[in-house]
Amino acid sequence: ITRPLRALSGAAERLGRGENLEPLAETGPEDVRRTTRAFNAMQERLTRFVRDRTRMLAAISHDLRTPITALRLRAEFVEDAETRQKILETLEEMSGMIEAVIGFARDEATAEATRRVDLVALIQSQIDDLADQGEKVTFQTAGIEGTLSYDCRPTALKRLLHNLIGNALRYAGAARVSLIRDDQALSVLVEDEGPGIPAEQLEQVFDPFFRVEGSRSQDTGGVGLGLAIARSIAHAHGGDLVLENRPEGGLCARLTLPAEQPGQPPGPRP
Repeated sequence: ITRPLRALSGAAERLGRGENLEPLAETGPEDVRRTTRAFNAMQERLTRFVRDRTRMLAAISHDLRTPITALRLRAEFVEDAETRQKILETLEEMSGMIEAVIGFARDEATAEATRRVDLVALIQSQIDDLADQGEKVTFQTAGIEGTLSYDCRPTALKRLLHNLIGNALRYAGAARVSLIRDDQALSVLVEDEGPGIPAEQLEQVFDPFFRVEGSRSQDTGGVGLGLAIARSIAHAHGGDLVLENRPEGGLCARLTLPAEQPGQPPGPRP
């Protein structure tokens, strides 16, 4: 009785993290088989819904390219130079948004497999790449000795970290990255000493296309999808992403991931 229930529990956890699962074998007592059958049906419906929504989003964004290109060509015939430049800038902004949506939809449609990786090495490799480019970024760990094996979608997690670290470098010129492990969770902190974000906007910045007015704005790059995508990736890993203004100034992006994963024992893993 307990074996199919454990399998069902583990599958529910993995489904909640966005993993693609094979249908579970319908074994055990009749009640357990019915529950498993209902779970398999629910999983199929959810997968189909997400896939259809992603395809529709990509198709709409792709189709918008044509009228924007036509408008850009027509704008070139506007005689007033100032008006023409404003129209072209607006169209360029719209084009950037559409390309960002298409990129997001493309990544969503590509089902990356979950793999066990060394989380310390994954973060360190990004830090090293940025340091080689002359960026001011540091990395430290706490509560971890040596390596830390973790089941994740590494490409998606790298994208999340690239966004957070890139924001810190863009707005503050330097970033401090920390990987901390305790009994409850894994935390990745990306801290900077930049201008921070108004307290009432710390949650709004995760809304698609929302941009902070002032120091953290489009003038320094972006169309307002980066943090929305980053939080989506965090949720897909069973975690969360929040922003906090540091008391001493600057911003802290806190990524929280489950310390224990289905089918894995607690404690350090080689």
